[in-house]
This record gives sequence, structure tokens and C-alpha cells, in this order.
Amino acid sequence: MATQRPSFPVRLTPTASAATRGRMPAVPAKPLVHSTPSMASDAVRARMVQRLAAQGISDPRVLRAMGAVERHRFVDSALVNQAYEDTSLPIGLGQTISKPNVVARMIELLMGAPALSGKPQDKLGRVLEIGTGCGYQAAVLNHVATEVYSIERLRGLHERARANLRHFRLATVHLMLGDGMVGYAKGAPYAGIIAAAGGEAVPEAWIAQLAVGGRIVAPTQSASGGQALVVIDKTSRGLERLILEAVHFVPLKSGIA
Repeated sequence: MATQRPSFPVRLTPTASAATRGRMPAVPAKPLVHSTPSMASDAVRARMVQRLAAQGISDPRVLRAMGAVERHRFVDSALVNQAYEDTSLPIGLGQTISKPNVVARMIELLMGAPALSGKPQDKLGRVLEIGTGCGYQAAVLNHVATEVYSIERLRGLHERARANLRHFRLATVHLMLGDGMVGYAKGAPYAGIIAAAGGEAVPEAWIAQLAVGGRIVAPTQSASGGQALVVIDKTSRGLERLILEAVHFVPLKSGIA
């Protein structure tokens, strides 16, 4: 019998430890940024995509996805003029929306999963995103994956992402309030898992929920004490790990706040 998938949006039941954890003040869900002629123009996003290509992003699926999503809808109105610059921007509660280059780079790595080897036109299957943030990366993932499950532990950001994504009416994107460190077993197995926060190591729960032929892309603590981007492939022979460039993400935390 097929497993019933949650509809958009979903709230995960917090664990007892999470329920007793002190809550941070919620960030009010702000109205969507009204499109201005300059920000709504396809030419603005086209220039961003050209810049990404010049920086080394080459997967046409990723470039199309980056060009399709209106990033200015995910930032505060005071920052809208910076929406298509290659910079991270604050979104509240000490979190940021990642630079376009970082988003594109990580999604391009995700698209290199073994299951897609030799299939340059195909979409990735079901993806789990750890750290919804403002919802921008989930919207981009929607263009390259058949289904997206996205978990956010901060209640204020979860609500903000819901408000931001409502405009797009994405039937295959499911937003959940929960502890990303434990993943989301009901949606497993995943063809890809992508994280926007880094811990000392990739949680075992993520590896268990990854399908054979799937790939994890996540920041983890490096030997020097900083963070490095790590790619983990699950193959029939076991796990294959590759440590890539230094990155800087917020710490991976458990519980709901």
C-alpha cells in the first residue's frame, strides 16, 4: 500500500526535548514584495544567470532553474535592489538567504548524483532540504527535482517561507516545521539531501534516508575548525565521500525554536 505523503504545508510533531526548549520570538510573515519593473524583468535574472555561468556553473538545468525563480520575492523590501547581486542577505533570526552562486553550486553538485549519471536532461527524484530559510532554495529545487520536502526548525522562518511560496503554488514542495537533524523518514528514500547548516558530521539519519544512487551535499566541520562542503554518494558498494571547498553556514542545531 502506498505511503500517504503530506500535503503542503506540514507540521512535524516535536520531540519532548524540543517541546521544552526555549522558543525564540517568531518573525512575522511579511507580505510578498511587490514586483517593480526592474526586479520583475527577465533581463535582471538573465544577467544573474550569465554571471553564474561565468563563475563556473555549467548544468543547464540549474541555470534554467536559477533564471526562473524571482529571488526578490524572498527578501525584505529594503533589500530588494540587492536581490540579484551575488551576496547573502539577512532574513531574520540570525539567518541569511545564501548567495546565488552558493545555491547554484550546491544544487549543481546535487544533480551529479550517481542515479543521474549519463542522464543530463533528467530531473532528480525526491529531495530533502534541511533548513528551509525563506524558501528560495526550495523554489529553485522545485525546477530540478520531482518532489521537495523541506524542514525548518525555526517557527518564524517556517511561516515566512510559507508566505513567500504561496505565490508560486508549488504542489510538489512540502514545507515542514521540525528537527532537520533527524531528517524525515516518512518521505524516504531520497534521491538527494541538501543542507543549509553545518555540524561536526553528517547525521546518520540522513545517510539512512538516502536512496542507493543518491547524494548528500552539506557543509560539515573541517579539521581546521572551519566548514567545508562535503559530498556523500550512497552506492551499492557503500559510501563515497568527497571534501570540497571551504564554506560558511550557520551551525546545524536540533529541536524546534
